[in-house]
Amino acid sequence: MTPQEFETSLKKGNVPTVCFLYGEEQFLVERAVHMLLERAIDPALKDFNFNVYFGNESKGVDIIDAAQTLPMFAERRAVLVKRAELLKADALEVMLPYIQNPSSGTCLLLTGTKIDQRKKFFLELKKHGVLVEYKRFYDNKLSGFIQTESVAQGKPIETAAAELLSALIGNNLQELSSQIEKLVVYAGTKARITVDDVRTMASSSKAFTAFELAKFLGLRDLPNSIRSLDALFLNGEEAPMMIGALTRHFRQLWRVRELLDKKMPQPDIGRELSINSFFLGEIVTQARNFSRRELKRIFDEFYRCDVASKTGGGQPYTLLHGLTMGVCTGGW
Repeated sequence: MTPQEFETSLKKGNVPTVCFLYGEEQFLVERAVHMLLERAIDPALKDFNFNVYFGNESKGVDIIDAAQTLPMFAERRAVLVKRAELLKADALEVMLPYIQNPSSGTCLLLTGTKIDQRKKFFLELKKHGVLVEYKRFYDNKLSGFIQTESVAQGKPIETAAAELLSALIGNNLQELSSQIEKLVVYAGTKARITVDDVRTMASSSKAFTAFELAKFLGLRDLPNSIRSLDALFLNGEEAPMMIGALTRHFRQLWRVRELLDKKMPQPDIGRELSINSFFLGEIVTQARNFSRRELKRIFDEFYRCDVASKTGGGQPYTLLHGLTMGVCTGGW
């Protein structure tokens, strides 16, 4: 079952007796858990009908005992098992008969980051319950998430503003949701959140400085690139985060550069790469500053700096300063 199918089913009042929610995107997993528990148990009777266990601490028997306990003064009880991927093989064996014949008065909910669907336990769970994976969002899906989230939080957001926010924050959905909440408040009585709102709210954040650094590197503006880099380090930002932001930005420049080399008209490039017209001109201008050969060299340097920053192969500032000099001057 897909996340969308699962949430639609929940909204129709269908509460599964056994459910495993897992995946890299833990923000969405936690949100789905909250949505399910809201519908599974009466909040007023939660103390009597809700148990929480951890996979790395449970032998399975305690989980099954709780799941087989009748609910008190309510239609249903819920049993939540966190980090369920850490349940040992003997615990899964103990739990298997219950998975095959779950109690109708209990919602047994397991969560984790990954599973092995070849194991009998998960094959049976898929037959008798619900298995839902929450994958990490690709960058090109972030704008849609932001727009949906903004409407859910009470105010729509312009497409260009959503794309700017995704460029600033990246695919950290927890942080995106937090920023959207602030933007909804900041926008006040406006009909929608605008690009100017995003720029104003983000101007003092680390994410904005990383966005600025990427932009100035794309323009090969050395003085402003160094200024942005210094600001990031003064704010305590870590090298891997900066390299990740720069990699996302230059990946887009590379794709634009390839289409420019194919003589594709600028409006067609925007449509092909789903780049909002509000940003297209600036991105094309930056892409024209680099040949594909230069971009390949830059990505080699991104990789080298990323590895070095994570393995103690150099001082982070020295690595990023050298990278900045190289991108802006081509003088590696």
